[in-house]
Amino acid sequence: MIEAIVFDMDGLLFDSERIVQKSWNVTGEQLGVGRVGEHIYHTLGMNVKSRTEYFYQVYGPDFPMEAFHAGTRENFRLIADREGVPLKPGAKELLEYGRNKGIRMAVATSSRRAYAENLLAQAGLDDYFDGFVFGDMVKNAKPDPEIYLATCRELGVNPSNALALEDAPNGIRSAYVAGLYPVMIPDLVEPDDEIRRMSYRILDSLHDVIGLLSQ
Repeated sequence: MIEAIVFDMDGLLFDSERIVQKSWNVTGEQLGVGRVGEHIYHTLGMNVKSRTEYFYQVYGPDFPMEAFHAGTRENFRLIADREGVPLKPGAKELLEYGRNKGIRMAVATSSRRAYAENLLAQAGLDDYFDGFVFGDMVKNAKPDPEIYLATCRELGVNPSNALALEDAPNGIRSAYVAGLYPVMIPDLVEPDDEIRRMSYRILDSLHDVIGLLSQ
């Protein structure tokens, strides 16, 4: 029996990964290293520490990481203020469904606490959740299972009684190893054979999760 739903955030609740990609391209050009947005496909689900290690591997130790982080935060804010950060289809409906059914719900995101809390509050979603684990609260980023295990502990549920909703392969790997039921709603990256084997279901939108839970 499903007692809890654990939500990823960027690319799952919010259509935000495309804004992140734009902010990386703008910042890369401002710093003279070129458009770096294509690297988002290799870093989905990573926290700041893992992403920093990735960029140093690709560009070398002289990559201006601190300036890049600061620039992407500022450019993300500017783009988000201008264009908004839309919710994914079915997000509000699924959260209402979960609340009405008494299902415990939490967020397990690789994003920093300050950024995530602000985004959730601005969208009016924060009150739906019973727990939060952010990327700067764990040592190991997805695909390591740490964040999902920590979230289940916070909710007081066994991972085998929890559904994990993810848009990216690293998130599916993390939830699978942690022992949850991983459900993928693809965003920027489609599942390969490995991810299909790990996924309990692959759905088109969060609307479809309501149907899954209603079976």
